[in-house]
Amino acid sequence: MDVATFYATFDERVHAIVAHAYAHAPATRRRFEEAGLTPNAIRSAADLARLPVLRKDDLIALQQADPPFGGLLAVEPARLRRVFQSPGPINEPEADVADYWRWAPALEAAGFRPGDIVLNAFSYHLTPAGAMFESGLRALGCVVLPGGIGSQEQQIEAMVRLGVTGYIGLPSYLKALLEKAEALGHDPHRWPLRVAFVTAEPLPPSLRQHLQGYGLTVRQGYGTAEAGNLGYECEEEAGWHLPEDALVQVCDINTGQPLPPGQTGEVVVTLFHEAYPLIRFGTGDLSALDPEPCPCGRPTPRLVGWQGRVGDAVKVRGMFLHPRQAAEVMARFPDVAAWQMVVTREAHVDYLTCRVVPADPGADREALAERLARAIRDALRFRAEIAFVEALPADAPPILDQRTWE
Repeated sequence: MDVATFYATFDERVHAIVAHAYAHAPATRRRFEEAGLTPNAIRSAADLARLPVLRKDDLIALQQADPPFGGLLAVEPARLRRVFQSPGPINEPEADVADYWRWAPALEAAGFRPGDIVLNAFSYHLTPAGAMFESGLRALGCVVLPGGIGSQEQQIEAMVRLGVTGYIGLPSYLKALLEKAEALGHDPHRWPLRVAFVTAEPLPPSLRQHLQGYGLTVRQGYGTAEAGNLGYECEEEAGWHLPEDALVQVCDINTGQPLPPGQTGEVVVTLFHEAYPLIRFGTGDLSALDPEPCPCGRPTPRLVGWQGRVGDAVKVRGMFLHPRQAAEVMARFPDVAAWQMVVTREAHVDYLTCRVVPADPGADREALAERLARAIRDALRFRAEIAFVEALPADAPPILDQRTWE
């Protein structure tokens, strides 16, 4: 199926969700009115380009002005199953429907099957990742071990006792688990573990090869806390197939117009959830479409992979670190003259260091470091090493990403 034909399959759903959101979500109605549009103006996927892109910062501002969902929720809150909070902060509603985040097709393509026992190593605390993947696994008939972010030794022992066959989480965390198991005297090569689905951070070829050395099938997917599944690998491991239940476009970062295949732009998504119909939501991620047919036979176009971010936010350990959020935390410390967050990567693991110039050279640095580390952990949900320096350049960026992805 060519790209134009694929997008045309969404025309009826686009018109229906636009009419529904206009009638039931006040913020969506305002977006249309500000653009001089009515629902009748949007009758196809191509017509959506007439509506400006809604960005993550817009969500934050809408929710701050009209809590808790910024006027975008189209049902009564009592009809929701869960509410999460992703960095921003942004409240993320989950409607009471099966596989709301739509990950089951991606997991099936990765090789998960009914009866698999799967360690879900994504967090279940406030953020949606743990619950969204559990929903997808349950829709497939898998058994879930909700490991979350916990003790590696306990998780390893549970994996051995239960005969875990699948893993979902960060690729770097899977590497750490397997190596920790070896250090404890286990032989993961003899485990029944056979398939892993990883996301939320890059999967360099070297790391995929390392994990495959344990006899694993390792597939990756792409999604966001707001939108769930936006792409996934098949057995060809050559890009991310677009889902058939969400409209995923690649758009010019300045004009918002859809781009032809091969050109890099922002991933923009329209969701068809009646409870929370996000329309033309800009993820901030950059990618491009590959229109060539996939040898696997699936008819959907593919994203070529992650090619960076539109804005200044940086993804660290699977979560976005926003310069604005970092600045708000550091503004609490008058005893800090200057600061900079530095992201590095070693052995496929991200590290965050906060460089700090004390306002008073004679200050108690140990006490200041402890307060800073605690504030960063509590407010930003990152563990950071505090490194004191004598000075920083006047034009030093608030976040310096020094990682390479060989």
